[in-house]
Amino acid sequence: MEESRSILANLSNGVESIKKVVDLVDGLIKFESLDIKMNRLKRKLDILKGKEDDINEELKYAESLSMKRRKKEVESWLRHVGSIKIKVHQTEQEVQERRGKWLPSIQLHRNLDRLTAEAGELHEQGAFPRGLTLEAQESRGVSFPTTKLVGQMFVENKNTILECIRNNSVSVIGIYGMGGVGKTTLLTHINNELVRHSPDSSVSWVTVSQKFSIHKLQDDIANALCFSFSFEDDEKKRAAELSNFLGTRKNLVLILDDVWEDIPINEVGIRVGVNGCKLILTTRYLDVCQKMDCQKQIRVSPLSDKESWELFLEKLGVDMKLTPEMEETAKFLVKECAGLPLGIITMARSMKGADDIFEWRNVLENMKESKLGHDDMEKKVFQVLKFSYDMLKDPKVQQCFLDCSLFPEDFPIEREVLIDLFIDERLVDGMKSSQAEFYRGYTILNKLVNACLLENFEIKGRKYVKMHDLVRDMALQITSTSPRFLVEASVDLKEIPDEEEWVEDLVKVSLMDNDISSIPPTASPKCPSISTLILMGNRLLTDIPGGFFTNMTGLNVLDLSYTNIENLPNSIFVLLNLSALLLRGCQRIKYVPSLANLKALRRLDLSYTTITELPHGMEMLVNLRYLNLFTSTLQILPGILVNLFRLQHLVLDWHSSEKMRVRGEELAILRRLETLKAQLYDVNDLNTYVNSLEERELVTYILQVGFDENSFWKESEYNKIVILRKSDLSESISEEYTLLLPQEIQFLCIESCHLVKSLYEASSLKNTANLRSCHIADCDRIENLLSVSSSCSFPILQSLEELRLQRLQDFIGLISEESNVSSLPPVGTFSSLKEVLISGCPSMKKLFTPALLSLFYNLERLRVYQCDQMVEIIAATSDDNEGEGSTSSDTTELTLPKLEVLELMVLPELKSFSSSKKTLIAESLQEIRVEYCPKLKKVSLLDDESCRLPSLQKIKVLEEWWGSLEWEHPNAKDVLQPLCHFRKYN
Repeated sequence: MEESRSILANLSNGVESIKKVVDLVDGLIKFESLDIKMNRLKRKLDILKGKEDDINEELKYAESLSMKRRKKEVESWLRHVGSIKIKVHQTEQEVQERRGKWLPSIQLHRNLDRLTAEAGELHEQGAFPRGLTLEAQESRGVSFPTTKLVGQMFVENKNTILECIRNNSVSVIGIYGMGGVGKTTLLTHINNELVRHSPDSSVSWVTVSQKFSIHKLQDDIANALCFSFSFEDDEKKRAAELSNFLGTRKNLVLILDDVWEDIPINEVGIRVGVNGCKLILTTRYLDVCQKMDCQKQIRVSPLSDKESWELFLEKLGVDMKLTPEMEETAKFLVKECAGLPLGIITMARSMKGADDIFEWRNVLENMKESKLGHDDMEKKVFQVLKFSYDMLKDPKVQQCFLDCSLFPEDFPIEREVLIDLFIDERLVDGMKSSQAEFYRGYTILNKLVNACLLENFEIKGRKYVKMHDLVRDMALQITSTSPRFLVEASVDLKEIPDEEEWVEDLVKVSLMDNDISSIPPTASPKCPSISTLILMGNRLLTDIPGGFFTNMTGLNVLDLSYTNIENLPNSIFVLLNLSALLLRGCQRIKYVPSLANLKALRRLDLSYTTITELPHGMEMLVNLRYLNLFTSTLQILPGILVNLFRLQHLVLDWHSSEKMRVRGEELAILRRLETLKAQLYDVNDLNTYVNSLEERELVTYILQVGFDENSFWKESEYNKIVILRKSDLSESISEEYTLLLPQEIQFLCIESCHLVKSLYEASSLKNTANLRSCHIADCDRIENLLSVSSSCSFPILQSLEELRLQRLQDFIGLISEESNVSSLPPVGTFSSLKEVLISGCPSMKKLFTPALLSLFYNLERLRVYQCDQMVEIIAATSDDNEGEGSTSSDTTELTLPKLEVLELMVLPELKSFSSSKKTLIAESLQEIRVEYCPKLKKVSLLDDESCRLPSLQKIKVLEEWWGSLEWEHPNAKDVLQPLCHFRKYN
C-alpha cells in the first residue's frame, strides 16, 4: 500500500511538472505575441506620426501666411492623435513591466489590439480629401467711415500715436478721456491710416464695452483675427493658443476700444512686445491705463472754445446764416457742450433750420434746466443729447428711439429687426401695405441717424445701426422714470431680476442675450402695463412657469426667440392683446397648443422650430399679417390660407422639404401678399399664381417648383427669385406652352430640368428685362444660349450680370455653331455681364471668338472649370488670322478692360488660352489661377515682353506646371515670378 502511494505521489508530481512546463511554454508563446503586437502598434504609430507631422507642417505654412484657418475636424483629429500617443507610451511601459513575469496580461493584449485598430482608423481619417483649412478671409484691416479731426491737439495726438506704433520700445498705448470727447474718432483715424498707408502692418479692432468677460474677449479677439480655438472652455489653454498665434503675426496692431476696467492681458492671451503685437486701448479712466502698464498714456482733452465754435459752424452748414443775436446765443449753447465733439455735433444737427431767435433762446433755457448726467461735464453732454431727443417732437419717433436701448450696449442692430419691432408695437401703423410701413420705419431711423442719436454702418452688405454708449445712457436715464423700461440685456444674468424690480408701471422689459436658465415656479410679475417683453437669446432657458404671464394682460409683443423652451406656458393664451408671438429658433418646441383665443395676433414666427403640425385654431387668426413657417419638420399644411386673407408676409419651407408644397390657387386668394417664399407643386401652379398677380407686384419672393434634396442652395443677394427643379420645360417654355414668370424677376435658377436646345427658344424669357442672375445646372438638351441668325434682341442677355452654366452635358457654346461665326448678336447682348462661370460642360471646345469677346466689355470675373474637351478659351476665326492687309478688323488688340479674376481649372485638353493673333489686354486683372491644365504650355495673356498687366497681384498655379511653361519672352517669366503663389501636385 505504501509503495502504491509513493508511485501515485510521483505520478502526481510528474503531472504538475508537466503542467508547469506547458504553462511555461504557453507563457513564452504569449510573451512573444505581446512583443510582436507592441512592435506592430509602434509601426502604426510611426506612420500616424508622419501623417501628423505633414499636417502640422502644412497648417504652419498656411497660418504663417495668415491666409487660412484650420478646420474644426482637423483640430479634433490632432487632439485624438495626441491622446493615442500618450496611451501608446503608457502601454509600452506596461509591456516592459510584464517581461519579468511568467503570466502575460489578457487586458494588455486587448489594449494593444484596440490601440492598433484606433491608430489605423486615425490614419485613414487623416486623409482630409476636402483640405485642412478654410479661407480666413483676413485682411490688413477695415477702413471705417469717420469725420475729420478738429483741433490742433487731436492732430498732435494722432502723430504721437503713429510715432509710438513705429517705436519698438512702446508696446502698449493707452488713450483716455471722458465719454464723448473723441477717443474713438481719434482711434478710427489711426486705424484708417494703418490700413491705407502701412502695407507691412495689419490692424484688428475689438470693442470691449462695459460688461466683459475673459472668455468673451478671447472670442471677440479670435473672431477679429479669423482664428479658431482648439479648447472651447478652458480659458488658460485658450490664452496659450491665442498667445502662440499672436506670436506668428508680424506687425499686428490690436485695438481694444471702450475699456472700462483693467484687463489681465496675460490671462486673455494677448502677447505684446517684439514677439507679439502692439496694443492700443481707449478708456475713460487714467487708472485703467496705469493698471494695464501702458508705456504711453495719451489724454484726449475737450476742444478749446475756438475749436468748438469752428466745429459747430462746420456741422451747422454754410447755408445757415446767423444774426448777431442768434450767434451770441449759439456761442452760449456751444459753451454748454464743454468742448465735447459729440455734444457739439449733436447740437449743430439739431439746430439746423432754426431761424428764430426765440427758438435759440428756448433751447438754451431748456439745457440749463436739464438734470441729466452723473458728473458736471457729462451732465452737459447729456443735456445736449436730451435736447436732441426732445427736438424729435413726434412721440412715436421718440418711442422708436427709446426702443433702441432695449438692445445690448455696442450691439449692431439690424435695421429690419428694429423696423419689425416698431411695426409690432404699432409705432409705425395705419399704412396700406407692409412695404409702406417699412419705408416709414426706414425714414424714422434715418431721422435718428441724422440727429446723431444713432450711427449707421454695414456688415457684408446688410444695414445696421448702433447707439453710442452715451446716447444709450441718456435713453436709459429717460426710461428710468416714464416710460419705465427694465433693460438688463447681455449682462450675464443667471436669473430674472428680483421681484421688486418688476414694478407696476413697467412698459417694456428686455432681458435678451443672457444666461437665464430658469424662472422660479411661483413667479408671476404684477405688471399689467407691460407691452413688450424680450427674452430672446437666453439659450439656457428651458421652461417658463405656467402662471408667469397671468398678470401681464397688456402684453403686446412677446419675443422668446432662440431660447431652449420646450412648451409654452398656459398663461400665454390669456394674452388677448398679444399682436406678436416670436418663437424663431426655439428648436425644442415640437408642439404649440391652440392659438384660437389670440385673435389680435398680427405676427407669428415659428421658423426653425421642430413643430410637426400647425397649432390648432390658426384659421381663427384673421388679423394675421406675418406668418413664418420655415421649418423642415412640419408634416402638412392644411387648407388654412383661405382664412388668412390679410396676410402680407408668408414664408413656408421652400428649400429643405417637399412636404410644404402649395397650390397656385391657394396662394392666389391672398391678394395682399407682398412677401412670399414658397414651393409650388408644378409649373402649372406657378403659372396659376403668376397669372393671378395681374397688376399687383410682389416686393420679395422665392417661388420654387420641384424639389431636389441634393441641391446646394447658395444664399442670394436678390429678393425676387424663381427656382425650377426636376421639371420638363422643353414644352412649357416654348411658344405654345408658355411658362409664366413674374415680370420683375431678378434671379432665375434652373436645375435638373429637360430644356429646349437654345435658351433663345424660351419665349417666357423674352420679357424678363430685369433679370440679373441666371444659373442653369444639370439640365439636358440645352446646347447654347443664342442663335445669332436672328436679329431680334434677347433682353435676358442684355440685363444679366451673372451667368452660371454647370454640368450641362450637351452644351456646346454661348452661340449656336450653325450661325456665321463672324456675325454678332444684337447690340447690348452680354453687355451687363460681370461674372461668368462655366463648369462641367464636357462638349464645349471653345468659349469665345475675338468678335464675341468684344461684347463682354464689363466682365469682371471669368471662371472655367472641368470642361473635358475645352481646347482654347479664345478661338481664332479665319478672318482673325488673315494677317497683314486684312480689312476684316481695324484693331490688332482684344481688350477686357474690367476683368479682375481669371480662373482655369481642370481642363485636360486645353492647349491655348488664345489662338488669335490679336493681343489680349486686361489692364484691371488682379488674379490669375491655373491648375490641372497639363497641355497648356503657353499663356498668351502672360507671355508679353512688356507685361501689360499693371494691376496683377497674384498668380496661383501648380509649381510643376509653371516650371514647364514655354516662354517667347523670357523676361516675362522673371517679371511675373514674384507674384506666384505655388502649390504642388497632390
